Amino acid sequence: MNREKLLKQWLQEEEEAHIHGWDFSHIRGKYEEERDLPWSYEEIVRQYLRPDVKLLDIDTGGGEFLLSLGHPCENLAATENYPPNVELCRETLLPLGINFKRADGNGLLPFPDGSFDMVINRHGDWNPDEIWRVLKKGGVFITEQVGADNDRELVGLLLGDDLPLPFPGQYLDIARTAFLDRGFSVLKAEEAYRPIKFWDVGALVWFARIIAWEFPGFSVRNCLDRLYRAQELLEQKSVIEGKIHRFLLVTQK
Repeated sequence: MNREKLLKQWLQEEEEAHIHGWDFSHIRGKYEEERDLPWSYEEIVRQYLRPDVKLLDIDTGGGEFLLSLGHPCENLAATENYPPNVELCRETLLPLGINFKRADGNGLLPFPDGSFDMVINRHGDWNPDEIWRVLKKGGVFITEQVGADNDRELVGLLLGDDLPLPFPGQYLDIARTAFLDRGFSVLKAEEAYRPIKFWDVGALVWFARIIAWEFPGFSVRNCLDRLYRAQELLEQKSVIEGKIHRFLLVTQK
């Protein structure tokens, strides 16, 4: 282990840890997750799509998934509140005729009552009252969420095991109950824990800096001894592995 060389590499990864949208291509081939979920979010969304469906994507990131659907742009709307992604959406979505608005997914949605046949949300915030309000009768809400226990082994490796959960309410049963209490019917509900694997500690550094809410206070300098330990584990086992926590919920008004 050349500690000086590793430190230089890790500091460079830390410096480069910035993204627009939700693009993890920087570490492609150096890590893996979500390869074996028991559902496909995209396939479930497409099951409910018809060309005339009015669709809202809450917390759209840079609009990457929304655009991948190939749905008529005049029937699309999206919200996002993270400033760099807001600018990206204004540059990419508005010129296409997509009704983009800056908004917090957990707050008020800037659309009239009964505007949409379908609302989707992948890894974003939500407000069941607002989703109910903007959906038409019979409309469907589909979400895939990151659960409360996500990446906890990796957090423990880099920061210790005593950190509280950043989102302790992120469990399927809690979410399902919130939507049932609002009057929704639950069409589908699944929860899964699956591996996340890293083959490069530098990729883990980049990942931890990007997902700062899961790794609060992480920096290369602050966590250097733990990073060297992670490198030792990688050299011993050829992989650093943790678990992701995901759940899927499909509801109908």
